[in-house]
Parts: sequence; C-alpha cells; structure tokens
Amino acid sequence: MASQKPTQRNHRHKDKPQSKNQQAKAAGQVRVIAGKYRGRKLPVIDAQGLRPTTDRIKETVFNWLMPYVANAVCLDSCAGSGSLGFEALSRGAQHVTFVELEKLAAKQIKDNIKRLQDENSEVLNQTILNLASNRCFDLVFIDPPFNKGLASDISNYLEHMGLLTPDAIIYVETETQFDSAKLPDNWQLIKEKSAGQVMSRLFLRHEN
Repeated sequence: MASQKPTQRNHRHKDKPQSKNQQAKAAGQVRVIAGKYRGRKLPVIDAQGLRPTTDRIKETVFNWLMPYVANAVCLDSCAGSGSLGFEALSRGAQHVTFVELEKLAAKQIKDNIKRLQDENSEVLNQTILNLASNRCFDLVFIDPPFNKGLASDISNYLEHMGLLTPDAIIYVETETQFDSAKLPDNWQLIKEKSAGQVMSRLFLRHEN
C-alpha cells in the first residue's frame, strides 16, 4: 500500500451527494511495471489509509527481489491495491495470497485478478493477524498503514505462527522513524533505502 495515486473525478450535480460506497469507488490506477502483465493498468479504490506503492519504490524493491520472485509462494499481507502482489504474479511467482481487511479494496483485487485471468492467487478479506494458512510463504510483503505499530505486530505474528519458510525473504515498508529492532531477531537486514517519508527494507529469515 504507499502514496495514493491521484483520483479521477467525475462531474456530479451538487444536489446529488455521493454515498459512502460511491466515494470509496472513486478510482485511481496502479501500473504493472515488468513481466507478463507489463504495462497493464489496474483500477484501485480511493479508501482511507490506502497507499499504493509508487512506481519508483516498486522498481527498487523488485530489483532487489529479482533472484527471489520466480516460483515463489507469496503473501501480500496488507494488500490494499494489491500492487506488490500483482507485480510478483507478473514476474513469475507461483502463487500470491492477498490479505486485505477493507471490503471494497478486497473486492477490487478480486476484480483485477479476473481482468488478468490469473488463477495463481487468492484474496482473503480479513485481518492478517488472524491468518491461518496451510501454506508457508517464501516471499512476504508487509506494507501496512503507517504509524500504527502494525509492521512489528504482523512480522512477529507470521514468525510465531510458523507461516514462513526457513529462508523466507520479507519486504517491509514503513514510516522512516519505525524502529526495526521490533522485528524478529532472526531476520537479517540485507537491503535498506529511504525515499521521503518511506523506509523500504528487505530481510532474509534464518531459522531460530
């Protein structure tokens, strides 16, 4: 989820205020930047807290991930627009599980999967902190709403529940002031970069 794309505004009569659902459906777009879906633009809803990762950051992240994406079982843990998960699918991930609590955002991800006609994914409309899965994930994206302490909660939950493979790769996107010492101590930092108010970090998990 990172900075929101400009929304497309349709002219509406002043006497017809938008409903809550209509407001949530005001759309922007995310673009797949490489792979089999390269150049595809996918609509996203305009919902509070939704931050589709910018193309600039996404390009950096997937340059880091180049050795790891192909055939990976992936988890997009706070999927939002699904931008990171769709990029992974495009670049050859074996399967992506999108987890998104906001109902309309989850529905939009499902609609975009249908647009791509991709069968290697699933969408779970729930909190990541209740995830129970028979999959263990090779590649995980943790990109929650900022300044709520969720990155550490999610990371420690995934570790505690045994949802990660022994040498999983984890991408964590947070506000720059986030204290990475709150992440599991068996996660080794291998890449790090800041851009404005966003900190991007890549970790390699080691077995305890």
